[in-house]
Amino acid sequence: MNTSNTGGSVGMFYQPKRIRTVLVANRGEIAVRVIRAAHELGMRAVAVVSDADRDSLAARMADEAIHIGSAHAAKSYLNPAAILAAAQQCGADAVHPGYGFLSENAAFAAQVENAGMILVGPSSSIIATMGDKAKARETAQRADVPTVPGSNGVVLSLDEAREIAARIGYPVMIKAAAGGGGRGIRVAHDAAQLDAELPLAQREAHAAFGNDGVYLERFIARARHIEVQVLGDGNDVVHLFERECSLQRRRQKILEEAPSPSLTPALRKALCASATRLAKQVGYRSAGTLEYLFDETRDKFYFIEMNTRIQVEHPVTEAITGIDLVRETLRIADGEPLRFSQSDIVARGAALECRINAEDPEQDFRPNPGRVDELVWPAGPGVRIDSMLYQGYAVPPFYDSLLAKLIVFDESRPAALARLKRALNELRIGGIKTTATLHRALLEDDEIRAGRYHTNYLEAWMTDWRAKRVAATAGNEEAA
Repeated sequence: MNTSNTGGSVGMFYQPKRIRTVLVANRGEIAVRVIRAAHELGMRAVAVVSDADRDSLAARMADEAIHIGSAHAAKSYLNPAAILAAAQQCGADAVHPGYGFLSENAAFAAQVENAGMILVGPSSSIIATMGDKAKARETAQRADVPTVPGSNGVVLSLDEAREIAARIGYPVMIKAAAGGGGRGIRVAHDAAQLDAELPLAQREAHAAFGNDGVYLERFIARARHIEVQVLGDGNDVVHLFERECSLQRRRQKILEEAPSPSLTPALRKALCASATRLAKQVGYRSAGTLEYLFDETRDKFYFIEMNTRIQVEHPVTEAITGIDLVRETLRIADGEPLRFSQSDIVARGAALECRINAEDPEQDFRPNPGRVDELVWPAGPGVRIDSMLYQGYAVPPFYDSLLAKLIVFDESRPAALARLKRALNELRIGGIKTTATLHRALLEDDEIRAGRYHTNYLEAWMTDWRAKRVAATAGNEEAA
């Protein structure tokens, strides 16, 4: 497959300097997002597609779509050779990896660089340093950024792990050094469990990431997960404030918001300053996210990792700052310096994002791919949809289940919550089950509406929610 579409690049206000054509090495909603930003800048956008994505929205919107392999990601979106061949075929000046797949793969980034193309993101050396959690932790400590008490790098033996755990105290988290997306993590509550879990964690890390390195951190039971968005040009770095990402299921984010409802102005200032300091130390270029755990019981935050790519939840930051992060990363990759000083960036209002996945939350989030036979998007002031859906589209079963992101913005958090509830009630996706039902229920929870939640809150809440749903169904059957 090698198709060319009409319409082409539409940008008028910006004249590209080095990037005339960008290859979008991803799929789904992020591919659509990058294509739109590229077109606004007058750049030609080329999509890569697997067998399963020949009729995708990204393929339809791109100036050209190049087939790179079968539906299995290992033979298409995770195949560097196929992607580089596509880039050379279309004469791409740059490659945008999006998020997931090869976006934090330092070897792939180096291949792009060695092929004479521009990676829309940080350099391969920065990805190698900050994408490795153990190395990132060491770098943070050198920048005087607080880290969770734990090992100073990769743990080399069980004896060393026992010694570290005894020093920092149980429970401890065993984390894959090359991990991401909440994967490769285990918790040990005592020495016996550490002995059992460590080798399992190492094998899992090797299977998932090709690297069996793990490190230890103290486990904070009621932590908040807060991240800071940064943007750099290799010389200067600015932050775009923080996002709250504590509503998680199995360490996968469900709902995000900006700003965090848990921070005081003083803590926010200190948190964002630490993120900027760390990004500056490595000469960061492009958009990046520094993730922290916030221990409310101690009013302390700890750096845990950096994501050297655009994040799924970046739209809430765009909403409160008015800055298009994807477009800015393309400009930076094109050789432009930062257009903003820190004093130029002001946060206002509140924004929330719901991840709408093709999963049935009442059946333990069982994947639910299939054909979309009805599609009605919410609209109105302060409502945004980032998606790859169209009516009649068949959602493939091979990839991440994210269908869309529903983002709302308003002048305050209560107003944004009300707007989100309204938007969710307008949303219609027929033919498949989605997590929209879960989000509607979450917005009725008093603790969530008050912003009083933590990383373990959702799991407990869902157990109660499911029990109530089962009881209600049984009651209806008895009444019938």
